[in-house]
Amino acid sequence: MSAPATGAARAWQRMLSGRRLDLLDPSPLDVEISDIAHGLARVARWNGQTRGSHAFSVAQHCLVVEEIFRRMEDDAPEARQMALLHDAPEYVIGDMISPFKSVVGGGYKAVELRLEAAIHLRFGLPAHPARALKAQIKKADTIAAYFEATELAGFSVAEARKFFGQPRGITAEMLPIEPMPVLAAQQGFLDRFHQLEAERAGGRRA
Repeated sequence: MSAPATGAARAWQRMLSGRRLDLLDPSPLDVEISDIAHGLARVARWNGQTRGSHAFSVAQHCLVVEEIFRRMEDDAPEARQMALLHDAPEYVIGDMISPFKSVVGGGYKAVELRLEAAIHLRFGLPAHPARALKAQIKKADTIAAYFEATELAGFSVAEARKFFGQPRGITAEMLPIEPMPVLAAQQGFLDRFHQLEAERAGGRRA
């Protein structure tokens, strides 16, 4: 026997801040950086299949990507902040590995883009990075994936080169790649976000 109908399915998530974020039509007013940092620090990259005593979190991955981006581009703090937030929608939808994303198709991407826009607008950023900036962030993301794969996820160098290419000018020693405890990753993400906010505010006053 089927369960009785109870009306429309719930399409929002309650955050620890008390916000209720509508997953289908997210409002910037319901986005809080504390919720993003909390969620990303508890989402594991590589489906948790990494070495170490702690999971390698999406929050830490974002710190690695922003560090690579800074070393490659040394761009404006607004661009570096978008690099830091490049996976921010995953505080709601989790980190789906690339092979599974290709199976799921466009529905996942549509939700991700709506969340990205809400997050960016909440912090006074363009709804989405311009095409050139998006490509630069993706390059940093791919370099991060190479080092995560070889240092943490059990890939051989030859295998990682095949999937991610060979990074140039960046080494693992330059990056915070050792998996952090949850609270350290959460605080590190928050600290970096607020540093970039302060840099942006200083630029606006200048």
